[in-house]
Amino acid sequence: MWTYEAPVADMLHLLTRVLDAPASWAGQPAFADLDADTAGEVLQQAGRFAGEVLAPTNAPGDLHGCTWTPEGVTTPPGYREAYRAFVAGGWPALACTPEAGGQGLPQLLNMALFEMLAAANHGWTMYPGLLHGAYEVVLHHAVPELRARYLAKLVSGEWLGTMCLTEPQAGSDLGLVRTKAELTAGAAANGAPVAITGSKVFISGGDSDLTDNLVHLVLCRISGRSVDTPAGTKGLSLALVPKLLPDGTRNAVFCDGIEHKMGLHGSATCQMRFDRAQGWLIGEPHRGLAAMFLMMNAARLHVAMQGVGHLEAATQNAWRYAAERLQMRAPQRPSDAAAAGAGPDPIAWHPAMRRTLLTLRARTDACRTIAYWCALLLDEADHHPDAARRAAAADHVAILTPVAKSLFTELGHRSADEALQVWGGYGYVRDYGIEQTVRDSRIAMIYEGTNEIQAIDLVQRKLLADGGQRAGALRAVLAAEAAACRASTGPQPGLQPFADALDAQLADWAAVQQALQARAGTDAEYALRVADDVLAGVGHALMCWAWARIARTALDPARAPAAGGRSAASWLQSASFGLQWLLPQAQVHWRRALQADAALPFLVA
Repeated sequence: MWTYEAPVADMLHLLTRVLDAPASWAGQPAFADLDADTAGEVLQQAGRFAGEVLAPTNAPGDLHGCTWTPEGVTTPPGYREAYRAFVAGGWPALACTPEAGGQGLPQLLNMALFEMLAAANHGWTMYPGLLHGAYEVVLHHAVPELRARYLAKLVSGEWLGTMCLTEPQAGSDLGLVRTKAELTAGAAANGAPVAITGSKVFISGGDSDLTDNLVHLVLCRISGRSVDTPAGTKGLSLALVPKLLPDGTRNAVFCDGIEHKMGLHGSATCQMRFDRAQGWLIGEPHRGLAAMFLMMNAARLHVAMQGVGHLEAATQNAWRYAAERLQMRAPQRPSDAAAAGAGPDPIAWHPAMRRTLLTLRARTDACRTIAYWCALLLDEADHHPDAARRAAAADHVAILTPVAKSLFTELGHRSADEALQVWGGYGYVRDYGIEQTVRDSRIAMIYEGTNEIQAIDLVQRKLLADGGQRAGALRAVLAAEAAACRASTGPQPGLQPFADALDAQLADWAAVQQALQARAGTDAEYALRVADDVLAGVGHALMCWAWARIARTALDPARAPAAGGRSAASWLQSASFGLQWLLPQAQVHWRRALQADAALPFLVA
């Protein structure tokens, strides 16, 4: 009942026509030889893997779940075979540097790949989802000996990696981490051998049968009489702890159980115990959180893509079902509908369903556009030859990352929940698949920093920390789209509403930014009270930008969509619907964000 077909033509339309990625690649020596045809072939092959190999394991994997024994975790049937095919296809190495054995392709294509994987089977995708982040940490922070031993295995996917942060008493507050790293030889330094002791919880893929070895990156505190370890996050270090030691023997790393969760039943969420497990420090002592942020930021963007994947899967299945399900006579029929009797008609013709379906599509279009732009900027921040361009791109990504993680995952879950209504009672049972998507999508709002923490990060570290300079620069980039729409109003007067709406959103953002800065010194809690609304407002401004860019492209004959995807009229319809029906919600968030005196009392009995 539930299927997934990667919308490769639509993805390529956004990459090549709406965002003009090939022009960006041409300006970066690392990608100068990459063209639209090659990118299209990569996405075609990725879509084939996602749709034909991975998607068929989704529902069975959810029903079967993972099995735990003291010897380890067994994944659902078909998972190992799918992972072997994933590795054989070279997919883990897609965006890794050629010097480390990677293919050297852009993060943009890697993000598109992981959107497909999450849409096809979110639970399975949790296992390789941290590979690229682990690769980044080892590449940039490990000593040469550890790089030589572990990097190529992570790049190829022969070994998987995990991120071991959370402890029972230390969820979002990593300053409470207690796991100890005892120096076993020499002084505290990058690469120093340590014995790791402690417990970690909620570790995705902490154990599995997909690979023989696992590379655990463990947040810890160096202990010992001669070591002065600061309290809080300033005293955290990072250690690489393998499941199997270099001589092939089993390390003292144990999975003591797996969580029984609301969703993602095919993903083993493990309770991990380290009993003087042998490991090595990664990065400078007491600077572990800075090293781990490479992995955390990569993980946040991958989680954002999970939201886009859920949006796409819910959208295409809801549209298909609504076109097939016949119920009642519609009050009006499409102009191209064949003559028919008194009904019943497809539910897709009824106003309530049209509104739901168009909401799903407009959100998916906007979020995918923002996501791909963020990935495009991430590539420029890493590879563009112009230092000023690299710095500007990095500043934009810093703001976009918390917004993308929070906005996409919230809309991914909310949209799956709203899509369930298309099936009516059938949506509430397992047979049609949407209920699994509702369950699976919920966790993305929680892990890798809850959406509330993303909002706090946005307001405190990205909007206020530099007096609003980075935010102002990003608004200037977005305003250029409004100007481009206005420049096209002669031959294309339909773009004027998009330009006006985007200018209004940016003005609201600037007003809220000013209020945040003005009250920062007199009301320390104000920014925290309104952070969620600020992020939602910024998210709507970005969606407005995306709809404007999509509309301008749709009305440009030189950028007509390629054959096999949606028509220009379909893209324009979606963007116009978003502007008229979804963007008004932004005003609720902007107005609440300006309510400095709105009551938020402490609870009393």
